[in-house]
Order: sequence, then structure tokens, then C-alpha cells
Amino acid sequence: MRKIQNPYAKSGRAEYQCFGCSPNNPIGLQLEFWKEGEGVVTKWIPRKLLEGFTDVLHGGIQATLMDEIASWIVQTQCKTVGVTSSMDITYRRPVLISAGEISLRATIRESGTRMAIVDTELLGNDGKLCASAVVKYFLFNAEKATADYFYPGADAF
Repeated sequence: MRKIQNPYAKSGRAEYQCFGCSPNNPIGLQLEFWKEGEGVVTKWIPRKLLEGFTDVLHGGIQATLMDEIASWIVQTQCKTVGVTSSMDITYRRPVLISAGEISLRATIRESGTRMAIVDTELLGNDGKLCASAVVKYFLFNAEKATADYFYPGADAF
């Protein structure tokens, strides 16, 4: 595994407050990512303040986690940025906050010049599949990614 550097955090831009990955957002998820084989992975410890039912991680937070890891595989492997076009989520079993650390994995199913399809999985502390999502990303061309979204290029990761 190789840790993926967060070039946005290194940029020093005060407005970088991404809920998913900014280490400077005190209410954010503060995710970090690693390259593993053809995929991107992360581990994260759920917090009680993000529960839905008692001791169950809110489904919207689970969706956010899968959306965020999909974004990072797009940036590192499709070499651009994009926006979520659609997300088809299947919740299989509760993510218990008291169980501790969870992990997520994303892989590219297919990509072209304008669209990428990403498969994501959210695994509980026991390694069992809790949720999965197929995320379709609309991709921006390199010029728009750089000018409008401050994309630093794939080598920055």
C-alpha cells in the first residue's frame, strides 16, 4: 500500500474545507487514502455524533464515505476531477459505531473521456460487507479541472 498525498491540504488554501477529506474541517470526516493494487482504500473510525439509530452510523454518512472515496480514485486514476452524476447504494447490514474502525475500497469499473463508473464497498470492523455503491462520475476536461476546481494533476497525489 502507498499513502496518497493530499495536495489540497498542502496547498495552504484556507477555503479548502471539504467535509470528506480536509484535515482542517473540525466537523468533517478527515479521510486519508491509500493506493492498494488497482484500488483506493481508507480506514475510518465512526463517531457517535454521526449516528442514525442508536449505535448505527447514519446511512447518509455511509453514502458520503463512498462518494468521497470514489472521488479520490477518479482524481488519482482518471487524472481529473468530476462530479457525482448518480449513485446506486445497497445497504446490507448496519454499521455499528461501537464496533470501531471500518474500511472502504473503490475500484474503477470503466472510464472514458466524460464518464467514470466506480464500484465502492464499505466493510465493517469484522470485514463483512455493510454497504456498496456504484457511483457514476461526470468528468471534467483537464483545463476545466485545473482552472475551476484547482486540480493539481495526478502526479501531486
